Amino acid sequence: MTDQSAPALKDIFNVERLQHIANEMTAVYPAFDAKGFLKHAKAGLAELSVMQRMARVSESLYAVIPLDYPQTLKVLYALAPRLNSAFVSLFLPHFVASYGLDDFKRSMAALKYFTTFGSAEFAIRHFLLHDFPRTLAVMQAWSLDDNEHVRRLASEGSRPRLPWSFRLAQVQADPELCALILDNLKADSSLYVRKSVANHLNDITKDHPDWVLSLIEGWSLDNPHTAWIARHALRSLIKQGNTRALTIIGAGAKAEVQIHHLQVTPAVINLGERINLSFTLESTAATPQKLVVDYAIDYVKSAGHSAAKVFKLKAFTLGAGECHSLRREQHIRELTTRKHYPGKHVVHVLINGEKLASADFELRDD
Repeated sequence: MTDQSAPALKDIFNVERLQHIANEMTAVYPAFDAKGFLKHAKAGLAELSVMQRMARVSESLYAVIPLDYPQTLKVLYALAPRLNSAFVSLFLPHFVASYGLDDFKRSMAALKYFTTFGSAEFAIRHFLLHDFPRTLAVMQAWSLDDNEHVRRLASEGSRPRLPWSFRLAQVQADPELCALILDNLKADSSLYVRKSVANHLNDITKDHPDWVLSLIEGWSLDNPHTAWIARHALRSLIKQGNTRALTIIGAGAKAEVQIHHLQVTPAVINLGERINLSFTLESTAATPQKLVVDYAIDYVKSAGHSAAKVFKLKAFTLGAGECHSLRREQHIRELTTRKHYPGKHVVHVLINGEKLASADFELRDD
């Protein structure tokens, strides 16, 4: 039977891709030692993670190019537009972070250029560690740049909890350090940038929820771009039923509804199968009301207790006396972030942060 599983992310940096990089380097730098590069880059490749493979490309280039840092950058500038993958281009800013920390102005210009081909969000963090005030000042200027990739780098690179990277302890302790960047981007026309700003703010809610709430409460949400950022920035607090967060998005009032025909089917499943959650909401209010509908699953843990995980379902306005049916399919399968255990799993319907109804299903012990 053919294996239908998706290829591993690390296979973006496979042997064929390394050959592509070698070919394009030779095209822009005829003296390039392609054979030496490939030998260095392919050594132990199978055991390396995706980020280790990305770093290996950068290290392999450094190992075989006999030029100094400024001369090498000129070659990499010519290489960047020839690469056939935005993700693969991450090795370019990695090279800058690895070998250009002491050439600040040249490296900042390189990161600004390279980020337009993929992203320099991981690389810029090394400069923040090395010289925080100077790097932050550059990123504040970037937040006003005409290019959306550069503006996004200002926000994404300064996130306190950027996935796949180390945390920025200074920003995590004091979110005010990046307040100017966030303020400059709070109504950005680019969805790419807005997603980053929302994620940056959502990061901060893990450590300073009141700071984020106070910041957004001071914004005018008449601008749809700003309102979009606010909704997505507050998503973790909304899932927690935080009243201030719900109030900001207009769903702070107690929901006046009745829940009918709540079902979780099938009642008993095996790991790897799916459940279907369905129910109907009936408004008991005399006026329209804004509703944020989520659901939580009490997952059984190894010790026998349960822990809830909240999932988004729908946010909408329900008219006076109206009924609205909702349905969601959920795949109950093993994840790297969650291991499943047999037993009764309770599903709760949450409306405007309040638990209003529950049903359950049984996960069999295989």
